[in-house]
Amino acid sequence: QVQLVESGGGSVQAGGSLKLSCAASRNIFSTCTMGWYRQAPGKERELVSFDSGAGTASYADSVKGRFTTSRDNAKTTLYLQMNSLKTEDTAVYYCAACSSLRAYCSGGYCRGQFVHRGQGTQVTVSS
Repeated sequence: QVQLVESGGGSVQAGGSLKLSCAASRNIFSTCTMGWYRQAPGKERELVSFDSGAGTASYADSVKGRFTTSRDNAKTTLYLQMNSLKTEDTAVYYCAACSSLRAYCSGGYCRGQFVHRGQGTQVTVSS
């Protein structure tokens, strides 16, 4: 059984920080690439970060230097630390697991084809 449960969303002023958590079932956390998508109203879904578990996370240029993805293997939890938030970061953020194709970043954008996705958590950044 696959389970991805996000938490930690909310409202914050521009320049502030939030930390998202994604509690994952152990059977996928230990074997799958994990990632974070976001989708803003009227915009395409964007893969902002992923972590294959090999030690280094990858990021889209839109969040690089501001967001940090990390994994706690003991808790089977994925985190997204978001600093220096901007109004354009406002979106529903989704945790995702198990990309059927190798996830990668190129030209400032990240791509993946994740099989599992959580229910999402809203992040709202106000000016």
